[in-house]
Amino acid sequence: MKLCYQVATPDVAIAESVTAYQGPLQKTFGDLAKLGYDGVELMTIDPMKLDWNEVRKTASDLDLTVGLVCTGEIFGQLGLSFADPDAGRRAEAIARVNGIIDFAASQNAKVNIGRVRGQYRPGIAHEQTEEWAVEGFRAISDHAAPKGVQIALENVTIMQTNFLNTMDECRRLIEMTDRPNFKAMIDVFHLNIEEKDLYQAIRDNSDINIHVHLSDNNRRYPGHCGMDFEKIIRTFHEMGYDDLFCTEVFQIPNMEDCARLAIEHLAPIFEKVYGRKQRG
Repeated sequence: MKLCYQVATPDVAIAESVTAYQGPLQKTFGDLAKLGYDGVELMTIDPMKLDWNEVRKTASDLDLTVGLVCTGEIFGQLGLSFADPDAGRRAEAIARVNGIIDFAASQNAKVNIGRVRGQYRPGIAHEQTEEWAVEGFRAISDHAAPKGVQIALENVTIMQTNFLNTMDECRRLIEMTDRPNFKAMIDVFHLNIEEKDLYQAIRDNSDINIHVHLSDNNRRYPGHCGMDFEKIIRTFHEMGYDDLFCTEVFQIPNMEDCARLAIEHLAPIFEKVYGRKQRG
């Protein structure tokens, strides 16, 4: 397993709402490597504005894994989604995600699907929304498959979208999409809000889970509030999960303190549960 921290690439507008370390990649990657993280999860909007070789080399030089590329700001900052009633906007959302898939392939990374899936809207049948979403999921999965990229559908709380909130709902759409590289990821913040028993939800969905987001139950850094991270991480371990864990948190009070406090809380737990040694 590897412990990662989310990083916004320079094409993402700097904003307090962005749940990622922000700034030039040399600084952000360097800061996180010094703190002892194993890798990064990238948040991007327009990867064509990036030098892909430079991103890969910067990570490699610091012995960091680029584990996953996030698509959330395609919706968050551009308002595009797979469930938009406008066919042109749906097509643009798919095209932008496909561009991120191409970038992810260059970094040997996965891609997640969060808010870009869209939402149910008044006056539009739920079945129609699901049909549009599945069309989008199939399109991006088929684009990603020959590149060896896995897609991870994220459970997201009702506070951010009314579409695909629980793991059962995500599983149903994954089965409808019916693509071997289209799986799920578990965000424990959303899980804690939407599931009756977050530990059982982890167990029940271990067969489709390929990535994990960690944050405390107030979306702050792990250890800030009330989540039992040792029990959470032990549950993943017991179910055989041995891939990437990534923090996705509001950068409060600031990025540097969040990253430091998160790893100070998590590193001893990962050493105890997984035997992960802290990077020097």
